[in-house]
Amino acid sequence: MAPATRAQYIIYIDYERCTGCRSCEIACAVAHSATKSIYTAPREKPRPKPRIRVFRVGELNVPMRCLHCANAPCVRVCPTGAMHYTDEGFVVVDEAKCIGCGLCTLVCPIGHPYVDPETGKAVKCTFCYKRIREGKLPACVEACPVDALIFGKTSEVLEEVRARKASVLAQAYLLGRDILPSPA
Repeated sequence: MAPATRAQYIIYIDYERCTGCRSCEIACAVAHSATKSIYTAPREKPRPKPRIRVFRVGELNVPMRCLHCANAPCVRVCPTGAMHYTDEGFVVVDEAKCIGCGLCTLVCPIGHPYVDPETGKAVKCTFCYKRIREGKLPACVEACPVDALIFGKTSEVLEEVRARKASVLAQAYLLGRDILPSPA
């Protein structure tokens, strides 16, 4: 069953800032590990998996994660109810209910959830909802050294993005650079 509204939080990805360092991937895997330690997590069995992946697309690095859809196909198709919404509107998987059928992977428009071959369970971004409930940032956002990931309520994030873009335009103007395409 879909929540009445979209998740109240978003993570904006500023592709122009992302350097492809993969700090978000490492932080995510550690946050989802049993020990929560960067030193011991790689030796855990099963090995913790990141729920965010950085892909190279042309000249850009693109961190991809679940979009936490308001009417998520993975939630609708899950035969056991393992895919469900948190109170905040995030789509998460209950590993105890997951049978590893992979239907969530087939219907996701961005191919985000995947079935871990080690555990036979679906793995996906949880938006670090437990960290958010504790007043912390999602692990990927906290770990990003260049602030390419911006977390917050939708209106706050959009305001920050507008301010960043306005700053870039102002700097270009002051330096006499033409950053906008010339009219044909």
